[in-house]
Amino acid sequence: MKKLLNDPSDVVDEMVDGIVAAYPNRTRRLDDTKVVVRDDAPVDGKVGVVSGGGSGHEPTHAGFVGEGMLDGAAAGEVFTSPTGDELSEMIQACDGGAGVLCVVKNYEGDVMNFDTAAEMAEIEGVDMVEQVVVNDDVAVEDSTYTSGRRGVQGTIFVHKCAGALAERGAAIEEVTRVAEKVVDNVGSMGMALTSCVTPDKGEPTFDIDDDEIEIGIGIHGEPGVERTEIMEADTIAERLTTEVLDDVQPSGEVAVMVNGMGGTPLSELFVVNRRVQELLEDEGLEMWNTWVGDYMTSLDMEGCSVTVLDLDDELKDLLSAPTDAPGFKTK
Repeated sequence: MKKLLNDPSDVVDEMVDGIVAAYPNRTRRLDDTKVVVRDDAPVDGKVGVVSGGGSGHEPTHAGFVGEGMLDGAAAGEVFTSPTGDELSEMIQACDGGAGVLCVVKNYEGDVMNFDTAAEMAEIEGVDMVEQVVVNDDVAVEDSTYTSGRRGVQGTIFVHKCAGALAERGAAIEEVTRVAEKVVDNVGSMGMALTSCVTPDKGEPTFDIDDDEIEIGIGIHGEPGVERTEIMEADTIAERLTTEVLDDVQPSGEVAVMVNGMGGTPLSELFVVNRRVQELLEDEGLEMWNTWVGDYMTSLDMEGCSVTVLDLDDELKDLLSAPTDAPGFKTK
């Protein structure tokens, strides 16, 4: 398997340098860490909103560091949680005196290390550290790496809404409330045409035949809930969208994300989105806004996921608020 790499053991370190080099006026790297923060962090009097997790999901999370979104993002090794030490340094670096909200995807390593980091940061003088755990994957109740549902692409909407409210100067209780509101109203489900290939091993994380697909996969190469013969794009879109809507049960306006897993052409994601939009209309739902592209990937996996967020006026206002985070465009 061909990869655009130097030494595979250096891939995360070199990636973080490359991210900061691409956005030198917006971001900086904390010394001796794999943490990226806003160039102006900490912002005095503002709630810091931070996140992090294993690498391999780019642009998650460093791509969402910027005004109006995240103040900091910590990168672990590929598919491995960042350490408690690095997460604690990030929390301290993003504390402007109003507290820090940690947005955590529900994976056991992430939850455990963020818990440790919050305690360490409070010992070091951060007065308030709150956490919101995202568990939007409707495919499974428990998985290889989780107790409870996985946190996947819906996390991006949490970043956006919490980050926008923090940017306006809201107190940490309000920022946390909005983050929890998004968690309560968002659902996602994904599928894979192929496995991803990790840099260190250089081989697929699971075997799948050319005429098979995996429904309900995670973003770390976890198996799905069903392996089946390949289907047309419309049938896949119907399966994913129906299961998400059954869980979220929206009644009015919605925001949608059709997310690529890293190896899927945009043309194919738009084909899926076409059918998703038809299904939502059939259900009597009003599309408020749609994002199509790579937001939370699984290295070079071919596949997609569908995320639906049930909206109210507050969430619409926060989703449309400006941000200069390179991985998210407001429309």
